[in-house]
Amino acid sequence: MPRKKPPPPRRAVIRCTAEHLPVIREILNDAILNTTALYEYAPRTAESMREWFAVREQGGIPVIGIEWEPGVLAGFATWGPFRPRAAYKYSAEHSVYVAEQFRGEGVGRQLMQAIIGEARQKDLHMLIAGIDATNVASIALHSSLGFRCCGTVREAGFKFGRWLDLEFWQLLLPTPEHPVDG
Repeated sequence: MPRKKPPPPRRAVIRCTAEHLPVIREILNDAILNTTALYEYAPRTAESMREWFAVREQGGIPVIGIEWEPGVLAGFATWGPFRPRAAYKYSAEHSVYVAEQFRGEGVGRQLMQAIIGEARQKDLHMLIAGIDATNVASIALHSSLGFRCCGTVREAGFKFGRWLDLEFWQLLLPTPEHPVDG
């Protein structure tokens, strides 16, 4: 008798809460220590993550997660200001991180689709990602979702004994319907 395939996981898009911070921190620290997804050297502390989350809560900025199954956070996405000047109010720089064991399972795509939907609801006009030029998976994902490379900063960072090129990938949204100055 042939073996039955196990049922697919019940992935759910969720709003992350402060309870998710230990796993979010674990995912970020893995990226810091083992990849060029973040141009940082030192792992983040629990206190810095509480501050990071508080800033998002105060600013109404979503932290969206994917639960692989109830209680198992597979990844998260969020955004922050692109630049601190008022005229950039319709632009945001997003981030998406997937726990190592869930990479290649469609979690990043699901997170990106959710964050794009949130950006539209919040009347943003542009999402931009800073992606290490060697991060082939992230570049392919962003490209497949309509993002376009809008520039490369050569040798922007130095990590793991080598210079890193930073590419900027942007998605222009049809929002807001009535943008205003000020």
